[in-house]
Amino acid sequence: MTFVAVVVTVLLAVAALLTVGRIIRGPTLLDRVVAAEVLIAIIVGGLAAEAAVNRHATTLPVLVVLSLLGFVGSVSIVRFVAARSPAVAAAEREQR
Repeated sequence: MTFVAVVVTVLLAVAALLTVGRIIRGPTLLDRVVAAEVLIAIIVGGLAAEAAVNRHATTLPVLVVLSLLGFVGSVSIVRFVAARSPAVAAAEREQR
């Protein structure tokens, strides 16, 4: 079990570092937002792995709150982007 925990920790750490790199380097706001959502998902996965390794459920409320935070954040950004003018959205699409 220790080997699996180490492998999961290393994989989640590498994924988190790559995601932070995308947040820093992302050319558009949407790239950064998607990377932030992925980072929240990685954190949730890490907390779930920690709870599984230590066999306790005390982190369950934290997992629920982080999941809701990710969902509400995604919906808020989508509504923000949808409310922007079509000209600005078209210019961002052309940049990619």
